[in-house]
Parts: sequence; C-alpha cells; structure tokens
Amino acid sequence: MIGITLPDGTVKQFESGSTPMDVAMSISEGLARNVISASFNGTKVETTTPLTTDGDLVLFQFRDKEGKEAFWHSSAHILAQALETMYPGIKLTIGPAIDNGFYYDVDFGEQSISEKDLPAIENKMLEIARGKHTFSIRESSKADALDFYKRQGNEYKVELIENLEDGTITFCDHDTFTDLCRGGHIPNTGIVKAVKLMSIAGAYWRGDENNTQLTRIYGVTFPKQKDLKEYLELLEQAKLRDHRKLGKELELFTFSQKVGQGLPLWLPKGTALRERLENFLKKAQKKAGYEMVISPHIAHKELYVTSGHYDKYGEDSFQPIKTPNEGEEFFLKPMNCPHHCEMYKYKPWSYKDLPKRYAEFGTVYRYEQSGELHGLTRVRGFTQDDAHIFCTPDHLDEEFKKVIDLVLYVFGSLGFENFKTQVSIRDPKKPEKYIGDVQNWEKAENAIINAAKEKGLDYVIVEGEAAFYGPKLDFMVQDALGRSWQLGTIQVDYNLPERFDLTYKGSDNELHRPVMIHRAPFGSMERFVAILLEHTGGNFPLWLMPEQVNILSISEKYENYAKKVLNSLENDEIRALVDNRNETIGKKIRESEMNKFPYMLIVGEQEANDGTVSVRKHSEGDIGTMTVAEFSELINTEIKNNIVDFNV
Repeated sequence: MIGITLPDGTVKQFESGSTPMDVAMSISEGLARNVISASFNGTKVETTTPLTTDGDLVLFQFRDKEGKEAFWHSSAHILAQALETMYPGIKLTIGPAIDNGFYYDVDFGEQSISEKDLPAIENKMLEIARGKHTFSIRESSKADALDFYKRQGNEYKVELIENLEDGTITFCDHDTFTDLCRGGHIPNTGIVKAVKLMSIAGAYWRGDENNTQLTRIYGVTFPKQKDLKEYLELLEQAKLRDHRKLGKELELFTFSQKVGQGLPLWLPKGTALRERLENFLKKAQKKAGYEMVISPHIAHKELYVTSGHYDKYGEDSFQPIKTPNEGEEFFLKPMNCPHHCEMYKYKPWSYKDLPKRYAEFGTVYRYEQSGELHGLTRVRGFTQDDAHIFCTPDHLDEEFKKVIDLVLYVFGSLGFENFKTQVSIRDPKKPEKYIGDVQNWEKAENAIINAAKEKGLDYVIVEGEAAFYGPKLDFMVQDALGRSWQLGTIQVDYNLPERFDLTYKGSDNELHRPVMIHRAPFGSMERFVAILLEHTGGNFPLWLMPEQVNILSISEKYENYAKKVLNSLENDEIRALVDNRNETIGKKIRESEMNKFPYMLIVGEQEANDGTVSVRKHSEGDIGTMTVAEFSELINTEIKNNIVDFNV
C-alpha cells in the first residue's frame, strides 16, 4: 500500500500502481469526469501514470492553470497530427501550451498554407478528437529517438534530442501519431470539443534570426462549445480595447519606421497624460521620503560588468558604442540600478543617514527581436518609474512594507482593484542562474514572505522566477476583461551592494553592507499606459484625462459665450476645449462620445441668456442644466473622490 496525500492534508491508502484517475474515482465519479491532469510530488504526470511510492497528489480540472496547460499542450499534438495528415512531408518542431491556447511551429518546405486553410484543419482536428484516442507516454533511448527522426529527415527534432540526456527522453503516442514530448496530457482526445485556429505567423527556429523561418499556427481549444463562444466574444471586446487602436484614436502615441521599431513617439496628449502619471507618483514619493535623481542614457561597459548585468543580458543588449579611444566601449543604459549604486558611493554614509531612497523616471534600452515587439507592451526603449532604497538590515522589513503601501495606493487610485501577488524566489536546483551568497538569498526571501503575510496579501510562492540578483514580489492585476497582467514589482537585493562595495558606518563604528530594495509600481510607463488603456477602454479616471470637458456651441453665434465658459473652467484648472465647428450638435455629441470626453457642455441661446451650461456625461447622457460654478464644483468633487493623498 502507498499513502497519497491530497491538497487538504488528507492521506488515503491505495494499492501500489494505482493511478491519479483511480484516486479521483475514489473521491467521486463527478470529480473523475472533470479531472484532466495531475502532478505527483511537484512533477507533472498523466492521469494514467502508476503511482508506486508515497507522495503528494494534486488533481487538476480545466478551470485550473495546470489543467489548461495540459489541455492545450495535448491540443497541440492533435494539431500536429492533423497537419501531418493533410500536408505529408512537413517537419514538426515544437508545440507548447501558452497563456491562451497553444501553437505549433512547422517547416512546410515547398508547401504553402494560409488563413483560408484553417477551417479545414479545425475540422480534421475535431475528427481526430472524436476518436477518443488515449494519450500515452513511453520512454526511448537517445539512440532510438535520434534514429527515428533521422529517418524522417527532421533535423529540428534531431537537434533537440542531441541536447537531451539519455534516460530522460520520452515520446507521446495517440492514435497513429507520435511526438517527442516530456508529458503532461489529458486522458484522451475526446475531451476536446471545440477548436479555433486563431492565426498564422512566421517564427525563427529557436528564436534566432539566422535560422530557418518556420510557420507558427496559433490555436485555442475548450471542453465545451459555449466556452469557445464566450472566449471569442471576449476577444472581440479586447479588440475594441486594444491599446494600439485606442492610442491612435485618442492621439496619444505613434510609431515611425524611420525612427525605428519599438521606439514609441509620444504625441502632445499622450505626453500630457504621462506627465500627470509621473507627477502623481512624484507627489506620493516625496511624502514617502524619496529623492529624485537623473542618470545618463549611456554608461561604460565596466559598470554593467561590475553589476553582473553584462554577463546575464549582454547578448540581449544593443551593440556597444565605441569611442575614438581604442578598447573603450559604452552601452545604451539597459537598467538604472547600477547608476544608483554609483550615486550612493559619492560620499560616506552613517547608519543615521539611512535609508536613502533614490527615484528616477529613467529611460532604458533593450534589444527585442522585431517579431516580439507589440505596441507599448514590448518595446526597445521604455521609461521605468525606478527607485532604489539603501537601508540597514534592521530597516528592511519596515521599508519593504512601505513600498507595498505605495504600490497599493497607485493601484487604488487608477482603478486596479483585483490583484494577486507572487513571491518569486530562486530555483535551488539551478544555482548557476543567480549571483550571491545563499544565506543572503534566504534572508531576502524570508523578508518578502514575512512582509506579504503581515500586509495580508493574497500571494503564491513560485520557484525560479527571481531576478538573477535577488527575489521579488510581483503584483498581478486583473483588468476589466479578466486578463491578468504583471504590474509593479519589489525586489530585495543583498548582491549589488556587495558587487559595488557599498558601505555605511554602523553604531559600532564599523563598516557594514546596506540592503538594497528595487521597486517600480508602474513597471514601465509604456506598458503601464497600454494596460491602463485596455483596462479602462480609454475612459481614464477624470483626473488623468488629457481633456476633461468639450464645450459644444450650437452655432457660431454662441462662440463668445463658449469661450467665456472655457476661461472660467481653465481658471478652476479644468482641462477643456471649445468645438465651434459648423456641424450639427448631434454630430458633435457623437464625436465627443467616440473621443471619450468625460463631459460635454452644450451652449446655445438659453444657456447664454441664463449664464448656464447643459451637461452631458460620457455614456450616460444628459444630467441637467447648471451654472458654470456648479459644474466646476461637480468636476472637482469627482476628482477628489477619484484620488486621495498618499498617507505615509
């Protein structure tokens, strides 16, 4: 007998060789019908995998992240089988699950495929799925695996296998199809009831522009047709909220091929919006004791060698900038933290001087391949709301919790109410990925976990997601469409102070190392604005809107009165403009709605005679007639309710 421990701590006894599905059946038939994958002692297993030792078992359904991963990974196998059937002679490469579905990269050789072919491939996938073919894993020697794909002439799979160790290689079989695979599948193909292939794109083998360009087919599948329908409806809503579309319509930003891919150009309205976001955070930071600094856009290569960033990210950086001096190289700044370390070193510090909190809206540059660029969310030049706190170990807990308070203030002021947090720690099995002493890592990880507990955060601990120099607390916000985004991060770092030889004089008159906290509530201004655009659909909080009021004159006769209203609003620091075009009032209202003006003021003969305005609110319609002073009070009250001062 073996003891199987369930997530609630219950231990159940089973015959050796029992499977996860046997365990599910012992609990209830209903659960067994919905279980599609499992993990045993933290490792993905099939629902049919025999269990022969005591251990912890977790059963996953489609609603679970791990369940979706198994479902979509299995669907990639079904896609691959359909493609091999319909396009003989193609070469399969890899087909992983992704956040919203899966893809498969394929070398079609001389054959061609286009979007119009996708419905036929979907039908073939559903035909295969209806066969209810069981997914089964089998082990293979490295020699046999290499021989299999060499006979097929598939150099991609051969390359993958050559990098694997003998004894770790497995294949997944279903129906007449087999594929190199590590495992993690649903019980059988019949669970897949709905299929939609989303798009076709190009992708270089292993992401290297020097390699063959493959065809990538994206898809998504569901266990019920209604789930697919709901997903496609959500995608339609997402298209309407796409920040690239809204950014163009609202005249916030643009891109230029002549300037360069991934380098956004902020237009006047977008620049004003960014400035308001920056000023909002600067005001809160000042109350929290931060000092603003500025660092240059380039730095000597040696700076990043010292910090360790060059060894980790040198290949992903832009090429070095060479000077007339032989051997002298500079880099476009890929991050701000090494600069702030050098700022800290400009003079000696005592423990009485700490914490030192340096903040900067610093623009950094990182090379991203052109195929990975996406609007404002993936760019080559972006501005971080970066800050670095240098403190004593005794200050660490309090300082970390203060940063959490600041992040929560930012989210609350901008309407991000639903979020979870992730404590990202190192992978103890891969120490080569990290720098620094293990004891310092443990202290840093414990500090983050304790702070998250004391603040009552809903958090999970994830191994292997730490930065190379320290663990971090990431904030995952949910937008209006239920999508999850990583926004805001706080990191504890014992390593950069060591590498830069940072010190302070303690109360014992000896030199000690400070602890460094990295934090960025926005993350990057570009990505934050993109996510905020999609979350709000362009209907920003009133205090943040580029223009808060559009004054619509019914005819040219009332233009002077409209300008008088404008002057009055501007005196009350309300951002407004006058639309005195020779257009119908109905057209002006429609266009104001499309351009997301929070308020419209209609002025005509009656309003001019009475000294009033007729007020319309975006998406709500008429809300009545009032004096200009009353309207100003309405606006300012709404702004005060939108945003409160940060309390330290």
